[in-house]
Amino acid sequence: MPDDGAGIQLTVLGSTNSVEDGGLADLYAYPDGLQSCWVRGNMIASLDGGATDEGKAGGLAGAGDRAVFSLMRHAADVILVGAATVRIENYSGAQLPVAARQERQRRGQAEVPPIAVVTQSGFLDPNALLFTRTEVPPLILTARQSFDDTSRRLGSVAEVIDASATQADTVDGATVLKIFAERKLFRVLTEGGPLFLGSLIEDDLLDELCLTIAPILVGGVARRVVTGPGQVHTKMRRTHVLTDDDGYLYTRYVKGA
Repeated sequence: MPDDGAGIQLTVLGSTNSVEDGGLADLYAYPDGLQSCWVRGNMIASLDGGATDEGKAGGLAGAGDRAVFSLMRHAADVILVGAATVRIENYSGAQLPVAARQERQRRGQAEVPPIAVVTQSGFLDPNALLFTRTEVPPLILTARQSFDDTSRRLGSVAEVIDASATQADTVDGATVLKIFAERKLFRVLTEGGPLFLGSLIEDDLLDELCLTIAPILVGGVARRVVTGPGQVHTKMRRTHVLTDDDGYLYTRYVKGA
C-alpha cells in the first residue's frame, strides 16, 4: 500500500527556552506603520472544540491566558465585541495598570482603549458594567433603524454610532472599520463572540486569529469559536505556538498562504 505520509516533514514543537521579558509583547505586536485597520481576533477553545465552559469563555481561562489576554488589550487601539458576548461575560471597560498606560502614551495611543460593541438592536442595559465601570465611554455601533432609539437610551453613557451601509437593519463590518480608521483606531482587537467573529471572517475582514487551546474537555453543546451561515476557505500562516506549565497552547495565525 502507498505511504500517505511519504515526503511529509513533521516538526516536534517544543523548546526549553522561555520568552524573555518584553519578548511576549514583541510576539503580539501589530504591524508597523498601519494606515488602515488590522483586525486581530482573540479566542479560547477547549480541547474538544468548545468556545465556552458552563456558558462562558472565562470558564476556560487560566493564568497564562489571562496574561496574554491583557497584553493584547494593552496593544490595541480599540476592543471590538458583539453585544451577546458583552451580556454573557458581563463586560466592563478595559482596566490597565500604570506601566501599560505609560507604554501606550509612548506609542502615541490613548491611555485606555474603548470597548466598541456591535448591536443591531441597540438593546443594552445602561446600568451594566460596560457603562458604569469604565474610564472611557464605550462606542455603540448600531443599525440605522435603531440609531435614534439607542441614542435616547444610551447617549448619556456612550457614544452611539450609525454603522449601517446599504441595509438599515444591519451593522456592516466594513463600515465599522471605516469609522475606526477615520479615528485612527487602526489596531483592532476583537474578542468575539462566535457569531460576530464568523461575520468578520465571511466578509474577509479578519487579518489574524490568536487562539488559546485550553487543556479542558467540556462535551455538551458548547459552540465553536466561530459560527454563522457563511463558509469560507481562508489559509492562515502560523507565526508562533507557545505553551506554559499548565498545558495551555497559545497560537497566532496570520492571513496568507
